[in-house]
Amino acid sequence: MSYPFPSPSWLEAASQALNQDDRYAQVAHQWEGDCLFQVEDNSTGAPLSWLYFDLWHGKCRRAQAFEPPAQDMPRPVFTISASLKHFLQVLGGQLDPIQAMLTRRLRVHGSMGYMLRNIPTVLDFVRVLSGVGIEPVHAEPRA
Repeated sequence: MSYPFPSPSWLEAASQALNQDDRYAQVAHQWEGDCLFQVEDNSTGAPLSWLYFDLWHGKCRRAQAFEPPAQDMPRPVFTISASLKHFLQVLGGQLDPIQAMLTRRLRVHGSMGYMLRNIPTVLDFVRVLSGVGIEPVHAEPRA
């Protein structure tokens, strides 16, 4: 099944997929930190949506979507900002998430050292999310 991305329905499916994946639970058993993904418009860079994941020891304790102008958002340990295009490329397997972070196509606010020490967790998180079907909500501009 496919869900609009970014959207609350995709986020709920992603949260369920994380909580049902035994491999992710094992790989991420030491992870402690929540993440906020800021999905930005491809041309203007303006926020389109924020996707919040409270990740703790291999489980997603909470997932919530916020639309601009968002108020009362949690203050996460990590914020990852990127264009819709780059998020879709990572989730579609066309862009390696670690390379994207190192080249700032995914901009990490928080401890990059913690992320790099936990590469298996980061990669498995992306593996699980990549399995959640996506229908883009915001169309790519045509040249």
